[in-house]
Amino acid sequence: MIRLIERAKDFKNRTAVVSNGASYSYGQLLEASRNVAANLLDGKDDLNEARITFLVPPSFEYTAVQWGIWAAGGIAVPLCVLHPLPSIQYVLEDTQAEIVIAHKDYIGFLKPLEATIGISVTALESVLKENTTSLPDIDSRRRAMILYTSGTTNRPKGVVTTHDNIEAQITTLVDAWEWHKEDYILNILPLHHVHGIINVMGCALWSGACCEFLPKFDAEKVWEIFKSGRLTLFMAVPTIYYKLISFWEKAAAEEQKKMSKAASKLRLMVSGSAALPVPVLQKWKEITGQTLLERYGMTEIGMGLSNSYRGERRPGHVGLPLPGVQMRLVDSNDETVGENEPGEFQIKGPSVFKEYWKKQEATRKAFTEDGWFITGDIGMLNDGLYKILGRDSVDIIKSGGYKISALEIEDVLRKHELVDDCAVVGLPDDEWGEVVSACIVSKKDTVDFKQISEWLKTQLPAYKIPRNYIVRNGLPRNVLGKVTKNEVKEMWPPLTPPKGENAR
Repeated sequence: MIRLIERAKDFKNRTAVVSNGASYSYGQLLEASRNVAANLLDGKDDLNEARITFLVPPSFEYTAVQWGIWAAGGIAVPLCVLHPLPSIQYVLEDTQAEIVIAHKDYIGFLKPLEATIGISVTALESVLKENTTSLPDIDSRRRAMILYTSGTTNRPKGVVTTHDNIEAQITTLVDAWEWHKEDYILNILPLHHVHGIINVMGCALWSGACCEFLPKFDAEKVWEIFKSGRLTLFMAVPTIYYKLISFWEKAAAEEQKKMSKAASKLRLMVSGSAALPVPVLQKWKEITGQTLLERYGMTEIGMGLSNSYRGERRPGHVGLPLPGVQMRLVDSNDETVGENEPGEFQIKGPSVFKEYWKKQEATRKAFTEDGWFITGDIGMLNDGLYKILGRDSVDIIKSGGYKISALEIEDVLRKHELVDDCAVVGLPDDEWGEVVSACIVSKKDTVDFKQISEWLKTQLPAYKIPRNYIVRNGLPRNVLGKVTKNEVKEMWPPLTPPKGENAR
């Protein structure tokens, strides 16, 4: 039994989703998801964990497709509407999916894949049409979803969660953040990550609350929704708060007062997916009276730690383990470290993922012999609360809520005719946390960075495209020949150079 779907029957007449100017009840969501399930089954008794990929913008239809896949016994694999075709193709091939459900805006975009990899592109309308059939009984231990990491170890890995994992990820947040059926939240987050799927949509629908979708972020529109008074919660990445502050600062004084008053009335505002710069937290509190709640999580575990809903929210800290989450900080020998000593976060509990899709060795390496998930993140216990110190790798760039693999970008960059070698690093930035920056080695006298960026857009998602470039004759390396990334970072002046600096 999928309890998330079963619980919706208790809220049939309540509004579940607001999407594209229309409101939909839980009853309508259940009916639409049953239609999706029946059409996917197409005479079969059970999808038996077939991977069903879908490219649908954040919406009521997205939710119905996700629930329909689950109700039919399939594994839901949401795709990112902003990714270029090679990124989409990688996921389709890796999951060995046979179909991709596509919104009409993306059918033409996906059609070439029918010939190249033999996948069937299925129109969204065809799975939503009215249909009835008996649905299978789903064991909660079944695989339910595959979400792809941002590629922090070169190529992205498919993170497999069961229905039990998803329920645990949702319920720990419902308990910790005191969700209830009168809540109303705006979802402006991508729906191929746990932040948007679990923290926002999943928690709202578990609670009988309302989730409104805004498929594309617009600061003015978000402030208008704040002023409407209908929101009780809001969750975003630090970059979004930075943009909302910038919009507020440009507004007239009287309008600023209205915006500040409206935001002050929400019961909870959360920031996550990247470290929240303390100046952003302080400025947001100054203009809204809200102390943003920071938490820590990742695709493999959902949320692991959180600052307190009712107690202290200390800047630069991520609080304590959530209900049901076991956590320890260990040294390189997996020995527990003391207070104010840095160590690696390791996590246990029902929210931890089942496996990396078709990657047994990677799954094995992700856990200690006694079953702790190795996060790779370093932190410490500081006066009773935990703080994140960083990733135990200079090849991970955290930008705008994404964890980005520098190695993946380097592999693509080296394919360009102007690039002989390169090193990609993250440079500090108040708005994005870090910005992707590339040091290029080239035999050419001049390097057209605009040309490289335009080419990269056909190969990588936009958030992985470097914003800063420099050219050098060579890269600093250690005695083993490995590029020393910290030295690469020092090649840039203290102030980020203008885009397209071409100095040697």
